[in-house]
Amino acid sequence: MATTLEDLPNIGPAIANNLRRIGVHYPCDLVGQRPEELYRALGEATGVRHDPCVLDVFISAVRFVEGEPARPWWYYTAERKRRYAAVTAVERARPVGGQSDFKYSTRSAFSRSVSPSLKRSS
Repeated sequence: MATTLEDLPNIGPAIANNLRRIGVHYPCDLVGQRPEELYRALGEATGVRHDPCVLDVFISAVRFVEGEPARPWWYYTAERKRRYAAVTAVERARPVGGQSDFKYSTRSAFSRSVSPSLKRSS
């Protein structure tokens, strides 16, 4: 039985830290959670749009703690695209933190924003 977030399949240090940031500290905290709500909460907490594959990881973690077998996160990609297309589309369309600069985070927790020096001048 998993006792730390890092013990869960597909959860490494970066995703574990992201989960802690939104109030999930132990695997049992994931029971009954809605993965799309975790994804939204993470975006709000960090002020960054996260790669939709993070939602796949959240689906895999919630399903695992609720009794499903361990599966790679990409097992859930097709489901995410079917079920949560609206969630990730809204996240892409919404400005982050009221800023107009585009910020995007990948699973590796790197983020980038458009540098003012790279913006086109009108």
